[in-house]
Amino acid sequence: MRTVLVPGVPALLKRHASLEDPVAELRAACATAIGRLGPRVRVLASGPSAERVGSQLVWQAGGLVVEDDETGLLVVGNGSAKRTEKAPGHFDPRAEAFDEGLRTSFAGIDPALADELWADTGMLGILPALTDAEVLYDDAPFGVQYWVAFWG
Repeated sequence: MRTVLVPGVPALLKRHASLEDPVAELRAACATAIGRLGPRVRVLASGPSAERVGSQLVWQAGGLVVEDDETGLLVVGNGSAKRTEKAPGHFDPRAEAFDEGLRTSFAGIDPALADELWADTGMLGILPALTDAEVLYDDAPFGVQYWVAFWG
């Protein structure tokens, strides 16, 4: 099944849009990846905020969010939010190594460490490794690790 990973960052919601888009590159990568999922997309997210972001991204791409009989799967999640002093969770020296581990495998994520690093990894365990994906975005703006990836 075609699968996409996007972050659940609220800056991607239309209500947070402004004259200067602080996440333009991330937004474009999300649109490209989600556009490959087909017209009926199931969204998997660890909470209502992330689900809202994922659903809005699907709708913006012209898709329909469904519970079954989907053509694609959108997984919402991100790495640590403590990569720099200006990050939402402030700096934690474990963050970079944690995210590097996620790049090679989403299996065996330590939920306690993910929670301490403010990483939204609740749904990532179902994904193949990023090394098996087409990664369209891999950066940590605002000190938060975001990926946009496509498995097809």
